[in-house]
Amino acid sequence: MSLTVSSTASAKLKEILAKQGNPNRLLRVKVVGGGCSGLQYQLDFTDNPDQEDQVIEHDGVRVCVDSRSALYLVGSQIDYSEDLMGGGFKVKNPNATSSCGCGESFSV
Repeated sequence: MSLTVSSTASAKLKEILAKQGNPNRLLRVKVVGGGCSGLQYQLDFTDNPDQEDQVIEHDGVRVCVDSRSALYLVGSQIDYSEDLMGGGFKVKNPNATSSCGCGESFSV
C-alpha cells in the first residue's frame, strides 16, 4: 500500500492529537459505500488498529487502513487545507475516475 500523508496534513494531525492529549492515536482511513458517486472516505481516530489493518507511519503520524479500503487507496495522499470553502482533510486519489460536485464521494 502506498498511501502517503502530506506534511501539511501531518502537522494538522499532530496538532489535533496533541489537543486531545493522546498523540499515539492512529488515523483510520476507510472507503465506504455512499455519496452521490457511490464511494466515500471516512476518517476517524482509533487507539488500536484491527489485526488485519495495514499501518503506515509517515512523518510521525500513524494511519491504519483495512484491506478492502486499501484496494481503493493505492497511490493516494491525505492532504489538508484551510480554505474557507471546502477546507479540511482531503484524499487525493489517482484511482478515482469521477467525483461528485461537492467532492465528498468518488467512483473508480
